[in-house]
Amino acid sequence: MRGPPTVLAASSVLAVNVLDASSLLSAFGALGIAVVLFAETGLLVGFFLPGDSLLFTAGLLCVSGTHSGPHLVLWQVILAALAGALAGAQVGYLIGRRGGRALLARNRRKALTKGVARAEELLEQYGHGKAIVLARFIPVVRTVLNPMAGVLEVPQRVFTLWQVVGGTIWAVGVVLAGYALGSSVPNIDKYLLPIIGLVVIVSVIPIALELLRARKANRNGGGDA
Repeated sequence: MRGPPTVLAASSVLAVNVLDASSLLSAFGALGIAVVLFAETGLLVGFFLPGDSLLFTAGLLCVSGTHSGPHLVLWQVILAALAGALAGAQVGYLIGRRGGRALLARNRRKALTKGVARAEELLEQYGHGKAIVLARFIPVVRTVLNPMAGVLEVPQRVFTLWQVVGGTIWAVGVVLAGYALGSSVPNIDKYLLPIIGLVVIVSVIPIALELLRARKANRNGGGDA
């Protein structure tokens, strides 16, 4: 016996796996993209969310007749991705500017702590514009660099300009990459899970490289002591 529609809808929402791009898109569609990207780029609690795989999967699901999942509309996906990514980064910057370094210091998660250190290093090494653009392509770092830019008092006009450039290249580029693959590969549905898995692995590579770089730096530092 089926329950009332409201109960069924609530159950389906509760069953959503926030770490699974397909689950999020099936439940919330393009709106879910905006919400997830806003949380990932604007709120420190969203550092674990699957931004890269979500965008790529959304692009795949925009191709008609090649999959059994929900069908998304490309222009809606792109608008949702831009709205979430750009608004989230701006909010993150304002949080950092008003909350200060103490706000970042409250987070005791190792991933965030390392992300803060790397974000600060990027800003110092590459300058504001290049660092803000590059951070979009590094998971966790793209979460913490925005408030870090506010903490370090990067001029708001400079931050806004480059976060729009970086956010647009990242969000639109990854969506279109998924759409292009879905359009060029017949029966993409058969390979959807492996492809998503590959995207997740690729998105984790920058984190792994950062960890290796940090370990190497610590060893060199220890050897010099």
